[in-house]
Amino acid sequence: MNDPGLDAPIKESSKLEDELKAEEEVEKEDEQAFLNPSRWWFASTAFPLLAGTFGPMASAFNICALIEHWRVEIPPGLGANESHGNDVRDPKWLLAVNGLSLGFALISNFSLLLNMARRLSFSIAQPITIVGWYLASFLLVGDLTAIIHVVQIPHQRRALTQAFYYAIFAAALYFVIATLMVITVYGAWKRHYSKEFKLNMSQRTLMLQTISFLVYMIGGAGVYAKIEGWMFLDAVYFTNFTLLTVGIGDYAPMTHLGRGLLFPYAIGGIVILGLVVGSIRSLVLERGKKKLGSRMVEKKREAKLQRLLDKDQGHKLRPVKSAEMAQNIGMTERERREEEFNFMRKVQDAAAIRQKWMALFVSGSAWLVLWFIGALVFYFAEHEQDWTYFQSLYFAYTTLLTIGYGDFKPFSNSGKAFFVFWSLLAVPTLTILISNMGDTVVKGIRDLTIWLGEFTVLPGDVGARQRIRNLVDQTLAGKLFRGALDVDEPRDLLSGGKCKDERKANTGGSRAAATDVEAGKLEKDELRAAQEAKARGDKLGEDIHEYHYLLVKEFRNVMKHLNESPPRKYTYEEWAWFLKLMGEDEASHSAHRPPPVKVKHVSPDKEPDISQGQTDNAEGQLQQWSWLGNRSPLMGETEEAEWVLERLSMTLEKELKKQSDANPQRFASMAAPKGDIKEESTSSSERHDSSPDVAKHSSETQQRRKSQ
Repeated sequence: MNDPGLDAPIKESSKLEDELKAEEEVEKEDEQAFLNPSRWWFASTAFPLLAGTFGPMASAFNICALIEHWRVEIPPGLGANESHGNDVRDPKWLLAVNGLSLGFALISNFSLLLNMARRLSFSIAQPITIVGWYLASFLLVGDLTAIIHVVQIPHQRRALTQAFYYAIFAAALYFVIATLMVITVYGAWKRHYSKEFKLNMSQRTLMLQTISFLVYMIGGAGVYAKIEGWMFLDAVYFTNFTLLTVGIGDYAPMTHLGRGLLFPYAIGGIVILGLVVGSIRSLVLERGKKKLGSRMVEKKREAKLQRLLDKDQGHKLRPVKSAEMAQNIGMTERERREEEFNFMRKVQDAAAIRQKWMALFVSGSAWLVLWFIGALVFYFAEHEQDWTYFQSLYFAYTTLLTIGYGDFKPFSNSGKAFFVFWSLLAVPTLTILISNMGDTVVKGIRDLTIWLGEFTVLPGDVGARQRIRNLVDQTLAGKLFRGALDVDEPRDLLSGGKCKDERKANTGGSRAAATDVEAGKLEKDELRAAQEAKARGDKLGEDIHEYHYLLVKEFRNVMKHLNESPPRKYTYEEWAWFLKLMGEDEASHSAHRPPPVKVKHVSPDKEPDISQGQTDNAEGQLQQWSWLGNRSPLMGETEEAEWVLERLSMTLEKELKKQSDANPQRFASMAAPKGDIKEESTSSSERHDSSPDVAKHSSETQQRRKSQ
């Protein structure tokens, strides 16, 4: 029999093991992402998140279509319009089909939510989700086509209500998101990615946040409809422009209860909306930008390498294996590797600039489409108000920017329903556009302002003459004044790697501080052991412990570089030093190879040769790699400090295990302190800033990288 006291720990351990396995799969897929076509990233990650966002929105519109009647009869009289119409009772079969459609949609949403939460498998959840949404769409389309034929009755003035137009939006959204999920399933079936969603925490909670906001908006509409005596869908229109801070003003609470309730309701809705927009921003600007940026680096790398080969410069890509070869090409292997490194930096910079402006172009285009197409819809919807297209543009513009003057407002049922749907798309689009402008246009204006200020009245680091030379040299790509751009002092390799412009960093809080303390203890132990070995004339022991001391000291240095903004990028000298500590020599050709121009992607169930920084294989044996190749540490999405940190951790763990196996008693005694030891700095160890765990914490180091 099993011990009852062990059941809970065993289950917890099993759960933790499953989570770690899932995280490892996420990391492996992330490392390979830069070789995957970007369309498959959209299919594996973006499409499910879009479905998780628009699925609840479509169901909310479906509820709006179910609550009120779809037709009104306009009374006779001058000035009467559809907003003054009397309800016409819908057939019972229409309500039944509408309710059945909502039921299928709710099942689909719940199935997708369980799949994202890893409570339901992909192979079970996706057929339920796709079939349910398609059925919901087709049932609503059947309702819509049936009711259209009974609207036009001779001698009666009838019109369609907001509920009818909400049904149109719900049916269209159901069909679109079901089709997106079909593409996702097709990509998994073709083995372009695994059959599970690789989503981080903020992405998995996006659907819950969207549901919370829509429930808050719809529920608030029900309350205000009761308090103020409004129609329910008019109350939905009111809560929509209130929570989105547009404030058109055609509906406003007139009772003391309604006005008093607005205080907590508005602030609560804005907070929930902020969470939703923040998650969407995380998807598009962080996750999506990294994925597409890595892919763009890979495409730029391939183009640059192909251009070199076309110019018969391929010999610069081959390792220098002899002194004769070095004399022929005019450089040593280390010099050639440094040129490779600098070339890769140029590829990264060019790809980063292109990626920023392309992101601005895409988000700006989406915003313009919303503006012009939205204005066109309002132009036709508000024909009874005789809006011109320019007036529609004006209204759409002031709404998109959440200005909301209130001089123009939609009166028609179609205009109000479209306004709710359109404005829910506009807010996250504007947020993404502003964020992308911050990386390009706003940054350029800020830099220009600072430059003009330093050139005129504000003190600067360099004089006006030097500043003009720098500007001319940047314009002419460094051809006029050689070295004019090198005005900043190089990073001091012996002072912790700090530049003039200190970077903002987050070293990881109390856990990282505790890790640093442990690393400091191990550093002192190794320094003490090295001094003892030197005192007894043990040269080999002294060298081993000094090597361990350098590894631990670099741990603590690199740790301070984690989460810097912008991310830390090491110089070639720093990379050469790190690789030397890991057992690789940049001057030796044994671990180097020419970079492949193209690397073929294979299915995820095989072991492709595309992992970022894969400079050794599963057995720990050294693999050949190039700074411009797919195994380069500069490729992929992992930040350089994280990569160095993990590899230093693995190296130290391997070294300490080797020492422990050779002399377990000596290794165990290292933990006992033996008085104060004066710390000595070495000529090349104090060049950066710190690191997570030491040998016994190396697994936590890798987990930190995965969680980020």
